[in-house]
Amino acid sequence: MAAYQDDPRFVSRLTRETLALILAGGRGSRLKHLTLWRAKPAVPFGGKFRIIDFPLSNCVNSGIRRIGVLTQYKAHSLIVHIQRGWSFLRGEFGEFVEILPAQQRIETSWYAGTADAVYQNLDIIRTHDPSYILILAGDHIYKMDYGAMIAHHVERQADLTVGCIEVPLDKARAFGVMSVDEEGRIVRFTEKPAEPEPVPGRPELALASMGIYVFNTPFLFEQLIKDADMPGSTHDFGRDIIPSVIERYRVMAYPFRDVQKGAQAYWRDVGTVDAFWEANLELIGVTPELNLYDEDWPIWTYQQQLPPAKFVFDEPGRRGVAIDSMVSGGCVISGATVRHSLLFSNVRVHSYAEVVDSVVLPDVDIGRNARIRRAVIDKGCRIPPGTVIGEDPEEDARRFHVTEGGVVLVTPDMLGQRLHYAR
Repeated sequence: MAAYQDDPRFVSRLTRETLALILAGGRGSRLKHLTLWRAKPAVPFGGKFRIIDFPLSNCVNSGIRRIGVLTQYKAHSLIVHIQRGWSFLRGEFGEFVEILPAQQRIETSWYAGTADAVYQNLDIIRTHDPSYILILAGDHIYKMDYGAMIAHHVERQADLTVGCIEVPLDKARAFGVMSVDEEGRIVRFTEKPAEPEPVPGRPELALASMGIYVFNTPFLFEQLIKDADMPGSTHDFGRDIIPSVIERYRVMAYPFRDVQKGAQAYWRDVGTVDAFWEANLELIGVTPELNLYDEDWPIWTYQQQLPPAKFVFDEPGRRGVAIDSMVSGGCVISGATVRHSLLFSNVRVHSYAEVVDSVVLPDVDIGRNARIRRAVIDKGCRIPPGTVIGEDPEEDARRFHVTEGGVVLVTPDMLGQRLHYAR
């Protein structure tokens, strides 16, 4: 039996000796206008959270309480959210969430890649003196106990362990794809290949990297310094670091699976507007794969102190109702109908309006007689009375962004409401 199964304190010791670094500097350009004024990890998700809350919550729930968040692209809202929501860790106990913005500590340039982002903070990392470093992407939705992965890394005497999932072959081009031997050792790794290699015996699937890595600290330092001096390197973990070490060192794969179900665990890359819309609406289901009501693995966040959601008017044709939906605090459904939709905080839906199959981000005001279908409405939008969205694709494409899947993305800028602008 595995050591960490025999002795729970084995895992807790390992997590105490681990420093987590969350890479949260990316723009996430495939989310289009949703990331025009915010980094992808700052995008709201699930009614009251932001994407960054998921890896942060996983760290805290796993017993990893030394965390650095590396920021770069339009990070203000992300930084404010972390300061407000994640300041409860106690520095006197050696707990912290440190924000590590691109600040040209070593080089005279901004972060050039995922590996370079860590390299430019080596002096800070050294002061914390961790035995293991856990590298995390800051832009995925999932719940994961990192302690089990770190224990797997130590038991296999690995230099580097890569978290992996199985993805459909036609979608694997967006990931780092690996092949493993019988021991689980990675023998090939290609970042975003044009022709992904399938899993042996399962030609419809490929083994893809989750962007989660466990390194022995001295090994990581050695590879980062070597990569920094390498001409032509893109200074990226997937493109440069991992392919360069798989032949000479023990680089292991860690399959991310649901132990109780014996199947692959929930993991979503909400990297496109279609994927973002779909992942949010999945939460409405009776028993969604991602259980936000799980008391054993809570998702922590910052939230305003808001009054309960309110549904007003009960007249024929003017009844405030929400059916098969999730409605957050501060919302008022005033004589309107909301059906199979997710409303974030402080949304107002006025009389005779109808919202169907839509994701409505915080602080949106939907005017009287508006009709909205299959849409993502960005934070702060003021939808004028009588507006129709999601019924005429040509008209929607003229005013808004329409995805390949037919989801309409609406932002304040598209409505002529300039919440952000430079003077």
